[in-house]
Amino acid sequence: MFSETVILANGKFPEHEIPLGCLKNASRIICCDGAAEGLLSFGLEPYAIVGDCDSLDQRIIDKYSDRIFRDKEQDTNDLTKSVAWCSARGYNDIIILGATGKREDHTMGNISLLVDYARSVKVSMISDTGIFHPVLNSAAFASFAGQQISVFSIDPETEITSSGLRYPLKKMKLTNWWQATLNEATGERFSLEFEGGPLIVFVAFM
Repeated sequence: MFSETVILANGKFPEHEIPLGCLKNASRIICCDGAAEGLLSFGLEPYAIVGDCDSLDQRIIDKYSDRIFRDKEQDTNDLTKSVAWCSARGYNDIIILGATGKREDHTMGNISLLVDYARSVKVSMISDTGIFHPVLNSAAFASFAGQQISVFSIDPETEITSSGLRYPLKKMKLTNWWQATLNEATGERFSLEFEGGPLIVFVAFM
């Protein structure tokens, strides 16, 4: 799973071969503020650095001043600023990396923002264990038998019906985040039907 545009957030730097492959194959990597330091240590350079620059080393500011886009707005985080920066330039197919793995509150916030981003760009978030997909409408997903699947509903009134999962959802309302976690695909495809939403679907690598 690759995209020309990768946004690297300042969470845990990727270690799994899939997100690392996304980094290596990207045409452009947009770093959220201090994420540039990890990218440079990995041996790659940022296409752009977006954020308020409050966690960016001065030596990086000096060296890459031509590609730093400061945004001191405090009502949004650096990840949201980076997505908006990409969208404004027509980079509308985006993979987000490094958005999990440090502080749990940041992780939860970043994952929840996916559904907002999905209204204007095609986006997914990849961690070292799997992929988070924001889902605005009923959809089908490629899978394999035994693949771990978790479904999260933003609106607890949304009724969800599944096919291709070991533990079927039948017009189920998810009133708590744990209720449709640790499900399992039974074959090469599973689907989710719903009205309303949106959903966030996590598909594990294994």
